[in-house]
Amino acid sequence: MSNSSLHVHDVCKRFSSHTAVDRVSFDLNPGERVALLGHNGAGKTTLFKIILGFLKRDGGEVSVLGAAPGSNAARLGSAYLPESVAFPAALTGEEVLKFYARLKGRKPAEALPLLERVGLAEAARRRVGTYSKGMRQRLGLAQALIGRPRLVLLDEPTTGLDPISRQNVYELIGEVAEQGATVLLSSHALTELEARTDRVLILSKGKLVADDVLSRLRAQAGLPIKLKVWAKPETLAEVSDRLGGGRMNGRSVEIDCRTDDKVKTLSAISALGNLVEDVDVHAPSLDDIYRHFSNAANREA
Repeated sequence: MSNSSLHVHDVCKRFSSHTAVDRVSFDLNPGERVALLGHNGAGKTTLFKIILGFLKRDGGEVSVLGAAPGSNAARLGSAYLPESVAFPAALTGEEVLKFYARLKGRKPAEALPLLERVGLAEAARRRVGTYSKGMRQRLGLAQALIGRPRLVLLDEPTTGLDPISRQNVYELIGEVAEQGATVLLSSHALTELEARTDRVLILSKGKLVADDVLSRLRAQAGLPIKLKVWAKPETLAEVSDRLGGGRMNGRSVEIDCRTDDKVKTLSAISALGNLVEDVDVHAPSLDDIYRHFSNAANREA
């Protein structure tokens, strides 16, 4: 606990008869990029608000950078980007960053380079009211990173962004983590998270149903690896027979195998020599893993 940026233990939050967060526990460490996943109503936003000190928990413990949520020490060292970010329309992007820099006790000049880093240098002196949703989102990210926070909470940070801007956001998140900050981000865009996070937390109906690195979650889920073996039409049936059968799709044979059997299966494919033209290996995606753990939790419930 002493080295963690964020400590959450047995946290509960109830609204009337509804339990929004149900005995959730985890620790986040410096430099980690962690994805918080869950369907709408799973408890993600409630948990964010508890961590930020906006909501009081009904039970459990929370420590933000060793301090109480909402305390001056916690607020000075952490940052938050909500899904729907809003700024005064009459201010320019530059004025917005200067304003938030002063709120955080930083020199305004320190914050301005962030506009260039999020791709808004040319729009710095335009009024925010003329910005697109994606531009406002990027301005929000720049605002969140003022003062090099040690804990960054991002709620759907790529909403409204084009593909290049999304890539730039994740590059910036990577840089922030490399500098030692902890990043906890919530997103429904699972495909883009897959290669850009170190660890995955999955919430379902207020309960934490998964917490691990992606490779171990794949192993825990026990989902099959899908292999697509490409061959010439005239050799396709032979390839299928020698591999023990599979779905034939004109030019390829598709087979499923367990993680433990992947190397053995690839060796068998290699032994076919010139009969095989190519092989595609598809490990279970983050979408597959999310669906597995969410469905398993629903069945238990």
